[in-house]
Amino acid sequence: MSISIILANIVTMGKILIKNIKGLVQYGEDLPLVRRGAEMRTLPILENAFLALEDGFIVAYGSMDDWGGITDWRDLEVIDAEGKFVLPAFCDSHTHTVFAKSREEEFVDRINGLSYEEIALRGGGILNSARKLAEMTEDELFKLALRRIERMKSYGTGALEIKSGYGLSLDAELKMLRVIKRLKKESGLAIKATFLGAHAFPTQFKENHRGYIDLIINEMIPKIAEEELADFIDAFCERNYFSVDEMAEILEAGAKVGLRPKVHVNQFSILGGVKRAVEMNALSVDHLEELGEEDIEALKDSMCIPTILPSCSHFLSIPFGDARRMMDHNLPVALASDFNPGSTPSGNLQFVWSLACVKMKMTPEEALNALTINAAYAMDLSATHGTISVGKQTPILITKEIPNIAYIPYAFGDQHIERIIVQESSNI
Repeated sequence: MSISIILANIVTMGKILIKNIKGLVQYGEDLPLVRRGAEMRTLPILENAFLALEDGFIVAYGSMDDWGGITDWRDLEVIDAEGKFVLPAFCDSHTHTVFAKSREEEFVDRINGLSYEEIALRGGGILNSARKLAEMTEDELFKLALRRIERMKSYGTGALEIKSGYGLSLDAELKMLRVIKRLKKESGLAIKATFLGAHAFPTQFKENHRGYIDLIINEMIPKIAEEELADFIDAFCERNYFSVDEMAEILEAGAKVGLRPKVHVNQFSILGGVKRAVEMNALSVDHLEELGEEDIEALKDSMCIPTILPSCSHFLSIPFGDARRMMDHNLPVALASDFNPGSTPSGNLQFVWSLACVKMKMTPEEALNALTINAAYAMDLSATHGTISVGKQTPILITKEIPNIAYIPYAFGDQHIERIIVQESSNI
Protein backbone atom coordinates (compact mmCIF):
# COMPACT_ATOMS: atom_id res chain seq x y z
CA MET A 1 0.00 0.00 0.00
CA SER A 2 1.21 3.52 -0.74
CA ILE A 3 1.97 5.39 2.48
CA SER A 4 2.27 9.14 2.44
CA ILE A 5 0.91 9.47 5.97
CA ILE A 6 -0.21 7.06 8.67
CA LEU A 7 -1.91 8.89 11.51
CA ALA A 8 -3.75 8.12 14.73
CA ASN A 9 -5.07 10.45 17.42
CA ILE A 10 -2.57 11.73 19.97
CA VAL A 11 -4.50 12.54 23.09
CA THR A 12 -2.69 11.34 26.21
CA MET A 13 0.48 12.01 28.16
CA GLY A 14 3.92 10.83 27.02
CA LYS A 15 3.73 12.25 23.50
CA ILE A 16 6.78 12.72 21.26
CA LEU A 17 6.91 14.17 17.76
CA ILE A 18 10.07 13.71 15.71
CA LYS A 19 10.03 16.01 12.69
CA ASN A 20 12.20 16.81 9.67
CA ILE A 21 13.66 13.30 9.66
CA LYS A 22 16.21 12.87 6.88
CA GLY A 23 15.22 9.24 6.49
CA LEU A 24 12.66 7.12 8.37
CA VAL A 25 14.07 3.62 8.06
CA GLN A 26 12.32 0.23 8.06
CA TYR A 27 8.80 1.65 8.02
CA GLY A 28 5.56 0.19 6.72
CA GLU A 29 2.42 -1.82 7.42
CA ASP A 30 1.64 -5.47 6.64
CA LEU A 31 5.35 -6.29 6.46
CA PRO A 32 6.58 -9.91 6.37
CA LEU A 33 7.63 -11.73 9.53
CA VAL A 34 11.13 -12.03 8.09
CA ARG A 35 12.96 -10.95 4.97
CA ARG A 36 14.79 -13.78 3.26
CA GLY A 37 17.23 -14.21 0.41
CA ALA A 38 17.13 -11.39 -2.14
CA GLU A 39 14.36 -9.68 -0.14
CA MET A 40 16.97 -8.78 2.47
CA ARG A 41 18.22 -6.02 0.16
CA THR A 42 14.83 -4.31 0.59
CA LEU A 43 14.98 -1.50 3.14
CA PRO A 44 12.16 1.08 3.03
CA ILE A 45 13.38 4.63 3.77
CA LEU A 46 10.94 7.56 3.77
CA GLU A 47 12.69 10.89 3.19
CA ASN A 48 11.71 14.14 4.91
CA ALA A 49 9.49 12.35 7.38
CA PHE A 50 7.92 12.66 10.80
CA LEU A 51 7.19 10.07 13.49
CA ALA A 52 4.82 10.40 16.44
CA LEU A 53 4.92 8.30 19.62
CA GLU A 54 2.51 8.06 22.51
CA ASP A 55 3.52 6.30 25.73
CA GLY A 56 6.17 4.41 23.78
CA PHE A 57 3.84 3.22 21.00
CA ILE A 58 4.12 4.32 17.37
CA VAL A 59 0.93 6.18 16.51
CA ALA A 60 1.78 8.14 13.38
CA TYR A 61 4.35 8.58 10.65
CA GLY A 62 4.49 10.02 7.18
CA SER A 63 5.95 12.68 4.92
CA MET A 64 6.46 16.20 6.24
CA ASP A 65 4.78 17.36 3.03
CA ASP A 66 1.54 15.74 4.25
CA TRP A 67 1.95 16.49 7.93
CA GLY A 68 -0.65 18.59 9.69
CA GLY A 69 -3.00 16.20 11.45
CA ILE A 70 -1.69 16.82 14.97
CA THR A 71 -3.79 19.45 16.69
CA ASP A 72 -3.19 18.72 20.37
CA TRP A 73 0.24 20.14 21.27
CA ARG A 74 -0.17 19.87 25.03
CA ASP A 75 2.55 17.87 26.81
CA LEU A 76 4.21 17.16 23.47
CA GLU A 77 7.99 16.86 23.19
CA VAL A 78 9.12 17.97 19.74
CA ILE A 79 12.45 16.68 18.40
CA ASP A 80 13.96 18.18 15.26
CA ALA A 81 15.85 15.39 13.43
CA GLU A 82 17.06 17.42 10.48
CA GLY A 83 20.00 15.63 8.88
CA LYS A 84 19.40 12.53 11.00
CA PHE A 85 17.94 9.09 10.44
CA VAL A 86 15.31 7.40 12.60
CA LEU A 87 15.09 3.63 12.77
CA PRO A 88 13.78 0.83 14.98
CA ALA A 89 16.25 -0.15 17.68
CA PHE A 90 18.33 -3.25 17.15
CA CYS A 91 17.16 -6.56 18.62
CA ASP A 92 19.97 -8.66 20.10
CA SER A 93 18.70 -12.22 20.00
CA HIS A 94 21.73 -14.00 21.49
CA THR A 95 23.57 -12.71 24.57
CA HIS A 96 25.09 -13.93 27.83
CA THR A 97 24.80 -10.55 29.54
CA VAL A 98 24.60 -11.92 33.11
CA PHE A 99 28.09 -12.97 34.18
CA ALA A 100 30.40 -12.36 37.10
CA LYS A 101 33.76 -11.21 35.77
CA SER A 102 35.70 -10.65 32.57
CA ARG A 103 38.21 -13.21 31.26
CA GLU A 104 41.00 -11.13 29.77
CA GLU A 105 43.60 -13.65 30.97
CA GLU A 106 42.22 -16.10 28.40
CA PHE A 107 42.46 -13.37 25.76
CA VAL A 108 46.19 -13.27 26.47
CA ASP A 109 46.36 -17.08 26.34
CA ARG A 110 44.88 -17.00 22.84
CA ILE A 111 47.39 -14.36 21.77
CA ASN A 112 50.06 -16.77 22.99
CA GLY A 113 48.72 -19.53 20.77
CA LEU A 114 46.07 -21.49 22.69
CA SER A 115 42.73 -22.11 21.01
CA TYR A 116 39.34 -21.55 22.66
CA GLU A 117 38.87 -25.31 22.89
CA GLU A 118 42.32 -25.87 24.42
CA ILE A 119 41.60 -23.23 27.07
CA ALA A 120 38.28 -24.91 27.85
CA LEU A 121 39.91 -28.34 28.21
CA ARG A 122 42.30 -26.83 30.81
CA GLY A 123 39.37 -25.66 32.94
CA GLY A 124 38.98 -22.22 31.43
CA GLY A 125 36.13 -20.93 29.30
CA ILE A 126 32.61 -21.61 30.50
CA LEU A 127 33.80 -23.46 33.61
CA ASN A 128 35.93 -20.45 34.55
CA SER A 129 32.86 -18.19 34.38
CA ALA A 130 30.83 -20.72 36.37
CA ARG A 131 33.35 -20.69 39.23
CA LYS A 132 33.33 -16.89 39.35
CA LEU A 133 29.55 -16.67 39.21
CA ALA A 134 29.10 -19.12 42.09
CA GLU A 135 30.96 -16.67 44.34
CA MET A 136 28.73 -13.68 43.53
CA THR A 137 25.36 -12.75 45.00
CA GLU A 138 22.21 -12.20 43.02
CA ASP A 139 22.25 -8.48 43.84
CA GLU A 140 25.84 -8.13 42.63
CA LEU A 141 25.06 -9.93 39.38
CA PHE A 142 21.98 -7.78 38.85
CA LYS A 143 23.85 -4.50 39.28
CA LEU A 144 26.63 -5.55 36.90
CA ALA A 145 24.17 -6.75 34.25
CA LEU A 146 22.02 -3.62 34.48
CA ARG A 147 25.13 -1.49 33.94
CA ARG A 148 25.99 -3.54 30.84
CA ILE A 149 22.46 -3.17 29.48
CA GLU A 150 22.63 0.62 29.83
CA ARG A 151 25.80 0.55 27.74
CA MET A 152 24.14 -1.71 25.15
CA LYS A 153 21.22 0.73 24.95
CA SER A 154 23.65 3.52 24.09
CA TYR A 155 24.87 1.46 21.12
CA GLY A 156 21.29 1.08 19.88
CA THR A 157 20.01 -2.15 21.41
CA GLY A 158 16.29 -1.99 22.18
CA ALA A 159 15.53 -5.64 23.01
CA LEU A 160 17.67 -8.56 24.03
CA GLU A 161 17.69 -12.21 24.88
CA ILE A 162 19.79 -13.27 27.87
CA LYS A 163 20.90 -16.82 28.58
CA SER A 164 21.81 -18.59 31.77
CA GLY A 165 24.55 -21.21 31.49
CA TYR A 166 27.31 -19.91 33.76
CA GLY A 167 25.67 -21.59 36.74
CA LEU A 168 25.84 -25.30 35.87
CA SER A 169 24.17 -26.22 39.16
CA LEU A 170 20.56 -26.00 40.28
CA ASP A 171 21.12 -23.07 42.64
CA ALA A 172 23.39 -21.08 40.35
CA GLU A 173 21.23 -21.53 37.25
CA LEU A 174 18.19 -20.40 39.22
CA LYS A 175 20.18 -17.44 40.51
CA MET A 176 21.01 -16.35 36.97
CA LEU A 177 17.43 -16.72 35.75
CA ARG A 178 16.08 -14.79 38.72
CA VAL A 179 18.50 -11.98 37.86
CA ILE A 180 17.18 -11.98 34.29
CA LYS A 181 13.62 -11.84 35.63
CA ARG A 182 14.55 -8.73 37.64
CA LEU A 183 16.19 -7.21 34.57
CA LYS A 184 12.95 -7.72 32.63
CA LYS A 185 11.19 -5.53 35.18
CA GLU A 186 13.80 -2.84 35.69
CA SER A 187 15.84 -2.43 32.49
CA GLY A 188 13.12 -0.70 30.44
CA LEU A 189 13.73 -3.13 27.55
CA ALA A 190 11.92 -6.18 26.28
CA ILE A 191 14.04 -9.10 27.49
CA LYS A 192 13.64 -12.81 26.76
CA ALA A 193 15.19 -15.37 29.13
CA THR A 194 16.80 -18.57 27.88
CA PHE A 195 17.71 -21.54 30.08
CA LEU A 196 21.14 -22.79 28.99
CA GLY A 197 22.00 -25.31 31.69
CA ALA A 198 23.38 -27.46 28.88
CA HIS A 199 26.24 -25.04 28.25
CA ALA A 200 29.02 -27.35 29.46
CA PHE A 201 29.49 -30.32 31.75
CA PRO A 202 30.54 -29.25 35.26
CA THR A 203 33.82 -30.69 36.53
CA GLN A 204 32.07 -33.15 38.85
CA PHE A 205 30.11 -34.53 35.90
CA LYS A 206 32.98 -34.65 33.41
CA GLU A 207 32.88 -38.46 33.33
CA ASN A 208 29.17 -38.71 34.16
CA HIS A 209 27.21 -37.00 31.41
CA ARG A 210 24.12 -39.00 32.27
CA GLY A 211 24.14 -37.65 35.80
CA TYR A 212 24.22 -34.01 34.69
CA ILE A 213 21.57 -34.48 32.01
CA ASP A 214 19.32 -36.09 34.63
CA LEU A 215 19.94 -33.08 36.90
CA ILE A 216 18.88 -30.71 34.09
CA ILE A 217 15.77 -32.69 33.20
CA ASN A 218 14.58 -33.85 36.61
CA GLU A 219 15.51 -30.90 38.84
CA MET A 220 16.38 -27.74 36.89
CA ILE A 221 13.61 -27.70 34.28
CA PRO A 222 10.75 -28.44 36.73
CA LYS A 223 11.91 -25.68 39.08
CA ILE A 224 12.33 -23.20 36.22
CA ALA A 225 8.82 -24.01 35.00
CA GLU A 226 7.40 -23.64 38.51
CA GLU A 227 8.87 -20.14 38.90
CA GLU A 228 8.23 -19.17 35.23
CA LEU A 229 11.86 -18.14 34.82
CA ALA A 230 12.50 -18.83 31.12
CA ASP A 231 11.00 -18.29 27.68
CA PHE A 232 13.38 -20.53 25.72
CA ILE A 233 15.72 -23.47 26.23
CA ASP A 234 19.18 -23.82 24.67
CA ALA A 235 22.01 -26.35 24.46
CA PHE A 236 25.60 -26.12 23.22
CA CYS A 237 25.67 -28.89 20.61
CA GLU A 238 29.36 -29.27 19.83
CA ARG A 239 32.26 -31.68 20.15
CA ASN A 240 33.50 -31.86 23.77
CA TYR A 241 30.13 -30.44 24.88
CA PHE A 242 26.67 -31.92 24.17
CA SER A 243 26.03 -34.49 21.46
CA VAL A 244 23.06 -34.26 19.10
CA ASP A 245 21.18 -36.94 21.04
CA GLU A 246 21.95 -35.28 24.39
CA MET A 247 20.79 -31.93 23.02
CA ALA A 248 17.57 -33.46 21.70
CA GLU A 249 16.75 -35.14 25.02
CA ILE A 250 17.18 -31.85 26.89
CA LEU A 251 15.21 -29.81 24.36
CA GLU A 252 12.37 -32.32 24.45
CA ALA A 253 12.17 -32.01 28.23
CA GLY A 254 12.04 -28.22 27.92
CA ALA A 255 9.36 -28.35 25.24
CA LYS A 256 7.10 -30.31 27.59
CA VAL A 257 6.95 -27.26 29.91
CA GLY A 258 6.58 -24.73 27.07
CA LEU A 259 10.21 -23.73 26.45
CA ARG A 260 10.94 -23.37 22.73
CA PRO A 261 14.48 -24.26 21.58
CA LYS A 262 17.16 -21.76 20.51
CA VAL A 263 20.34 -23.73 19.92
CA HIS A 264 24.12 -23.15 19.87
CA VAL A 265 25.28 -25.29 16.95
CA ASN A 266 28.02 -25.66 14.29
CA GLN A 267 30.50 -23.32 16.00
CA PHE A 268 33.51 -25.59 15.45
CA SER A 269 32.12 -28.70 13.75
CA ILE A 270 29.14 -30.14 11.91
CA LEU A 271 27.44 -32.90 13.89
CA GLY A 272 23.90 -32.88 12.50
CA GLY A 273 22.54 -30.60 15.20
CA VAL A 274 20.91 -28.14 12.79
CA LYS A 275 18.64 -30.76 11.22
CA ARG A 276 17.61 -32.13 14.62
CA ALA A 277 16.96 -28.64 16.00
CA VAL A 278 14.73 -27.81 13.02
CA GLU A 279 12.83 -31.05 13.53
CA MET A 280 12.29 -30.01 17.16
CA ASN A 281 10.73 -26.65 16.18
CA ALA A 282 13.70 -24.51 17.17
CA LEU A 283 13.07 -20.80 16.75
CA SER A 284 16.70 -20.21 15.78
CA VAL A 285 19.99 -22.01 15.27
CA ASP A 286 22.89 -19.80 16.30
CA HIS A 287 26.61 -19.57 15.43
CA LEU A 288 26.86 -21.60 12.16
CA GLU A 289 30.51 -20.73 11.59
CA GLU A 290 30.60 -24.18 9.97
CA LEU A 291 27.83 -24.96 7.48
CA GLY A 292 27.09 -27.99 5.33
CA GLU A 293 24.67 -28.56 2.48
CA GLU A 294 22.59 -30.77 4.76
CA ASP A 295 22.21 -27.82 7.14
CA ILE A 296 20.94 -25.55 4.37
CA GLU A 297 18.50 -28.20 3.18
CA ALA A 298 17.19 -28.63 6.72
CA LEU A 299 16.58 -24.89 7.05
CA LYS A 300 14.74 -24.50 3.74
CA ASP A 301 10.98 -24.18 4.13
CA SER A 302 11.32 -24.15 7.94
CA MET A 303 10.35 -21.45 10.42
CA CYS A 304 13.78 -21.67 12.07
CA ILE A 305 16.02 -18.66 11.46
CA PRO A 306 19.82 -19.00 11.19
CA THR A 307 21.55 -16.46 13.44
CA ILE A 308 25.17 -15.46 12.88
CA LEU A 309 27.48 -14.00 15.53
CA PRO A 310 30.32 -12.19 13.71
CA SER A 311 31.85 -10.58 16.81
CA CYS A 312 32.59 -14.08 18.11
CA SER A 313 34.34 -15.00 14.85
CA HIS A 314 36.34 -11.78 15.04
CA PHE A 315 37.43 -12.28 18.64
CA LEU A 316 38.26 -16.00 18.38
CA SER A 317 39.75 -15.80 14.87
CA ILE A 318 37.44 -18.54 13.61
CA PRO A 319 35.53 -18.53 10.30
CA PHE A 320 32.72 -16.06 9.80
CA GLY A 321 29.26 -17.41 9.06
CA ASP A 322 28.53 -17.68 5.34
CA ALA A 323 25.58 -15.31 5.16
CA ARG A 324 25.86 -14.91 1.39
CA ARG A 325 25.52 -18.65 0.86
CA MET A 326 22.46 -18.74 3.12
CA MET A 327 20.80 -15.84 1.33
CA ASP A 328 21.61 -17.35 -2.06
CA HIS A 329 19.51 -20.31 -0.92
CA ASN A 330 16.64 -17.93 -0.03
CA LEU A 331 17.15 -18.25 3.72
CA PRO A 332 16.58 -15.39 6.16
CA VAL A 333 19.53 -14.36 8.32
CA ALA A 334 19.61 -12.73 11.74
CA LEU A 335 22.62 -11.16 13.43
CA ALA A 336 23.35 -10.96 17.17
CA SER A 337 26.22 -9.95 19.43
CA ASP A 338 26.86 -13.13 21.52
CA PHE A 339 27.95 -10.70 24.26
CA ASN A 340 29.83 -12.75 26.87
CA PRO A 341 33.09 -12.58 28.84
CA GLY A 342 34.97 -15.31 26.98
CA SER A 343 34.41 -15.14 23.24
CA THR A 344 32.64 -11.80 22.63
CA PRO A 345 33.23 -9.13 25.29
CA SER A 346 31.20 -6.54 23.37
CA GLY A 347 27.49 -5.87 23.01
CA ASN A 348 27.94 -3.20 20.33
CA LEU A 349 25.61 -4.04 17.46
CA GLN A 350 26.90 -1.12 15.41
CA PHE A 351 30.18 -3.05 15.28
CA VAL A 352 28.31 -6.26 14.42
CA TRP A 353 26.70 -4.36 11.52
CA SER A 354 30.14 -3.35 10.25
CA LEU A 355 31.62 -6.84 10.62
CA ALA A 356 28.69 -8.29 8.68
CA CYS A 357 29.43 -5.90 5.82
CA VAL A 358 33.23 -6.13 5.85
CA LYS A 359 33.79 -9.79 6.70
CA MET A 360 30.60 -11.45 5.46
CA LYS A 361 29.95 -9.22 2.42
CA MET A 362 26.40 -8.38 3.48
CA THR A 363 25.15 -5.08 2.12
CA PRO A 364 24.27 -2.45 4.74
CA GLU A 365 20.58 -3.04 3.95
CA GLU A 366 20.84 -6.82 4.37
CA ALA A 367 22.68 -6.46 7.66
CA LEU A 368 20.19 -3.94 9.04
CA ASN A 369 17.32 -6.29 8.19
CA ALA A 370 19.23 -8.99 10.06
CA LEU A 371 19.49 -6.72 13.13
CA THR A 372 15.88 -5.51 13.14
CA ILE A 373 12.98 -7.35 11.49
CA ASN A 374 14.75 -10.74 11.36
CA ALA A 375 16.31 -10.41 14.80
CA ALA A 376 12.90 -9.53 16.27
CA TYR A 377 11.58 -12.78 14.80
CA ALA A 378 14.50 -14.68 16.36
CA MET A 379 13.26 -13.43 19.76
CA ASP A 380 9.55 -13.97 19.05
CA LEU A 381 9.03 -10.19 19.16
CA SER A 382 7.74 -9.61 15.63
CA ALA A 383 4.43 -8.25 16.90
CA THR A 384 6.06 -5.41 18.81
CA HIS A 385 9.61 -4.79 17.58
CA GLY A 386 11.82 -4.61 14.50
CA THR A 387 9.93 -2.18 12.25
CA ILE A 388 8.39 1.30 12.30
CA SER A 389 4.72 0.28 12.17
CA VAL A 390 1.64 1.75 13.83
CA GLY A 391 0.91 0.06 17.15
CA LYS A 392 4.39 -1.29 17.69
CA GLN A 393 6.37 -0.34 20.79
CA THR A 394 9.85 -0.91 19.49
CA PRO A 395 12.35 1.56 20.95
CA ILE A 396 13.36 4.23 18.44
CA LEU A 397 16.88 5.26 17.47
CA ILE A 398 17.81 8.75 16.34
CA THR A 399 21.22 8.92 14.69
CA LYS A 400 23.63 11.79 14.70
CA GLU A 401 23.85 13.78 11.47
CA ILE A 402 25.14 11.29 8.89
CA PRO A 403 25.12 11.33 5.06
CA ASN A 404 23.31 7.98 4.65
CA ILE A 405 22.53 4.77 6.49
CA ALA A 406 25.60 2.98 5.09
CA TYR A 407 27.78 5.45 6.98
CA ILE A 408 27.09 3.60 10.25
CA PRO A 409 28.85 0.34 9.31
CA TYR A 410 31.38 2.29 7.23
CA ALA A 411 32.66 4.50 10.07
CA PHE A 412 32.85 1.54 12.45
CA GLY A 413 34.84 3.22 15.21
CA ASP A 414 32.35 6.03 15.84
CA GLN A 415 29.23 6.27 17.98
CA HIS A 416 26.41 7.08 15.58
CA ILE A 417 23.40 6.88 17.89
CA GLU A 418 22.40 10.21 19.39
CA ARG A 419 19.35 9.03 21.32
CA ILE A 420 17.27 5.96 22.02
CA ILE A 421 13.62 6.46 22.98
CA VAL A 422 12.44 3.60 25.19
CA GLN A 423 9.09 2.93 26.77
CA GLU A 424 10.15 2.31 30.36
CA SER A 425 7.47 -0.32 30.92
CA SER A 426 8.26 -2.41 27.82
CA ASN A 427 8.41 -5.74 29.66
CA ILE A 428 6.96 -8.16 27.13
